Amino acid sequence: MFPSEGDAMTAGSDQTLERATEVPAYRPFSVEVLRTRRLSPSFVRVTFGGEELSDFADEGFDQRIKVVFPLPGGGFTPVGGGDDWYRRWRALPADLQNPIRTYTVRAVRPERCELDVDFVLHGETGPASRWAIRAAPGHRVVVIGPNAAHPGPTGGQEWAPPAGAAHLLLVGDETAVPAVTTIAEALSGEVRATVLLEVPGPGDVLPLDVRPGVEVVWLSRDGARHGDLLIPAVRGVLAGLTGPATAARTGAVTLEDVDIEVETLWDVPEVPDGDGLYAWLAGEAGMVKLLRRHLVQEAGIDRSSVAFMGYWRLGRPEIG
Repeated sequence: MFPSEGDAMTAGSDQTLERATEVPAYRPFSVEVLRTRRLSPSFVRVTFGGEELSDFADEGFDQRIKVVFPLPGGGFTPVGGGDDWYRRWRALPADLQNPIRTYTVRAVRPERCELDVDFVLHGETGPASRWAIRAAPGHRVVVIGPNAAHPGPTGGQEWAPPAGAAHLLLVGDETAVPAVTTIAEALSGEVRATVLLEVPGPGDVLPLDVRPGVEVVWLSRDGARHGDLLIPAVRGVLAGLTGPATAARTGAVTLEDVDIEVETLWDVPEVPDGDGLYAWLAGEAGMVKLLRRHLVQEAGIDRSSVAFMGYWRLGRPEIG
């Protein structure tokens, strides 16, 4: 489920690989709620605490974690540590499988043993939202996150733009807001960046601390369908870009079709193109699929310059 170390090429790297096998990239952290802060009608920030968080790796950007929620009776079924924890969880009887969901680290303070996670609230529609609505100091969860003791990259991040990008475009719906806002606040501003965020309502516009050169546009859906505002906004940004930022490639581009009903829509180029626009898209899979098609097939952006992630599918809960 989580990345592990690659093949070693030398005796020294063999030793590193052996140690990496002994020390997993991700590990469980037993934590409890210290405080909550309602950011907007749709977002609540939960600050977790626990001594084990002193070993939580502070990787920044869009660091993914898993949050393991208690069973209806309040307990947790042990699955142990190591990189094969997910296999052990899947092997459990359904009534012993703790609900698990994927989130992004909003901030971590290992020196204070604190971790911030922003939750999207969407009513009583699932175990994560139900838990977040009622979260209060003392409530416990297990966080599976990057292990600072691991002697190498822990993985779980997708933000990796090329150093020579002429323009950065970050696009997401409310489920991507924690990842996109964390990235946006970390940008230097030396490369022009446009951030487009679609949220349920005007009250969900959050204050951000970004540098000059980073433009953030909030789009209030206010009852419209997912993507109805983001898709034309992306087209508008592309129409306004000129020069190297939108240097289209010649020749027809054919994208393989991804059946988002059965497949995960997720592709991050290993070697992104370095001299034009770099786009990072995340959110509802159907919306992301349409945006990717527009960028690559209609606007002519090189497919190696487009990272896209379907965080969820409309009408379908996340597995776990």
